[in-house]
Amino acid sequence: MYAVIKTGGKQYKVAKDDVIVVEKLAGEPGASVDLGEVLLVGDDKAQTVGAPLVEGASVAAEVVEQKRDKKIIVFKKKRRKNYRRKNGHRQNVTVLRITDILTAGAKKAPKKRAAAKKPPNADEKPKAETPVGDDADAAAKNEE
Repeated sequence: MYAVIKTGGKQYKVAKDDVIVVEKLAGEPGASVDLGEVLLVGDDKAQTVGAPLVEGASVAAEVVEQKRDKKIIVFKKKRRKNYRRKNGHRQNVTVLRITDILTAGAKKAPKKRAAAKKPPNADEKPKAETPVGDDADAAAKNEE
């Protein structure tokens, strides 16, 4: 099964376990990313084309690394005017590994989580609050 997704203003044809380089996305290495802009989903037999997106389809991916792309040289020149400018640029990119292609609202398999721990003293009752300020003066007068 394959899909055509849109991210960072570009379109990519992806299949399960593909590794792609896309414009920078938020996420640490190992984090899971859900790409919801799916334009086409298909296999050898049939394709589903969205108008513009396929309803309920998404692509799950894992962030492999955050890095910078190769340097490109930007050179500007005007002939006979002694005008030359040389600049370099390196774009921030994210390397993704496609883990799953989900269609028609299917949900990805949940990851196993560790059991949540209770905070200490969660079972104890809260202590009575002592009055502060004007309330303290009123409470002292009532005791007398």
